[in-house]
Amino acid sequence: MRKLWLLFAQSTTVALGVLFIIVLFKPDLLRWQPQQQGLTIQQAPHPAVSRLAASESFAPAAQKVIPSVVNVFTQQKVRTPAHPALEDPIFRYFFGDRLDPRPREVSNLGSGVIVSPNGYILTNQHVVEAADQIEVALTNGQTLPAKVVGADPETDLAVLKIDADNLPAITFAQADSLQVGDWVLAVGNPFGVGQTVTAGIVSALGRTHLGINTFENFIQTDAAINPGNSGGALVDSAGHLVGVNSAIYSRTGGSQGIGFAIPVSIARQVMEQIIKSGSVTRGWVGIEVQDMTPELAESFSLEKAEGALIAGVLKGGPADAGGVRPGDILLAVNGSKVSDSASLLNLIAALKPGDVTKLTVARKQQSLELKIQVGRRPLQRSLETVPEPELN
Repeated sequence: MRKLWLLFAQSTTVALGVLFIIVLFKPDLLRWQPQQQGLTIQQAPHPAVSRLAASESFAPAAQKVIPSVVNVFTQQKVRTPAHPALEDPIFRYFFGDRLDPRPREVSNLGSGVIVSPNGYILTNQHVVEAADQIEVALTNGQTLPAKVVGADPETDLAVLKIDADNLPAITFAQADSLQVGDWVLAVGNPFGVGQTVTAGIVSALGRTHLGINTFENFIQTDAAINPGNSGGALVDSAGHLVGVNSAIYSRTGGSQGIGFAIPVSIARQVMEQIIKSGSVTRGWVGIEVQDMTPELAESFSLEKAEGALIAGVLKGGPADAGGVRPGDILLAVNGSKVSDSASLLNLIAALKPGDVTKLTVARKQQSLELKIQVGRRPLQRSLETVPEPELN
């Protein structure tokens, strides 16, 4: 009996000693935690915030694209209207220099992208609009005069040519390679400070109804784009061209994280046509359309708002000759579905003048197939008549 008591006392002493050590060094082991049923938490590894490794720097992409981006400098002679007071010799003596009607030089700056080794450069139309003199500065410090091969105001694109060979031409990305969330770099000459690279992500794709261009399908990015970046390159993390920086949304004149670039699919198509023929040819059928709304769909007894409402038809135009009538709802062009007026504009513009196309329209709750001979879209704006755009 005595041995049992001694054994119990020793066990109790050891247990109390172990408990004392646990309380002193590992108190968490004594805290009761309820076990959660059916819940598994996936914990992100450290660091919690994803960071680029040294091997994933943007430096290789930047070094690849910087030689292909140029600075564009333009000069334009602006004539000040003569003031009637200049007829007064006394007034002219004191104020004549300020009211002198002689032309004055106005300078502008922008950026451009070398697209071929033999000197073709892609930029924005508003950068070179009405310019009397254009100069291009390469990254090696060389400055060369440039001439305008052609411009397309409806997409705000222009092609320049300089007399040079073996230039570092940029590599074009695949048209459908870009996704929302991808890293992009904007390269240009903001505010004339010199070649600058900024980074951001693709915020959105296919931005339309912005009122910037006639044909809109913008890439939206939060990479810093400022005045002077216009015409510069928007590239992916591999240094491939995905867009041409064109405009920003800003209330201050500087970047506020909403920039827009013309996608490479449009830029390449326009560029190739300009280099080949000096202008861009687009299809046209002579209709005026507006977006369908739920209210309009209900008034036309439609189940859902789809297609585009034909609000007007040009008399004697291709659509009029093909039987299209105001009030028709255009649903498809050659089988391609029409989602809104912007998509319809792009579908028709892509048609080749002279070809016969099939328009699917809804009229009085009936579907009709109409064959239209496509005409050539007249130029909507010209370099001489376009007011200066409020772009960067």
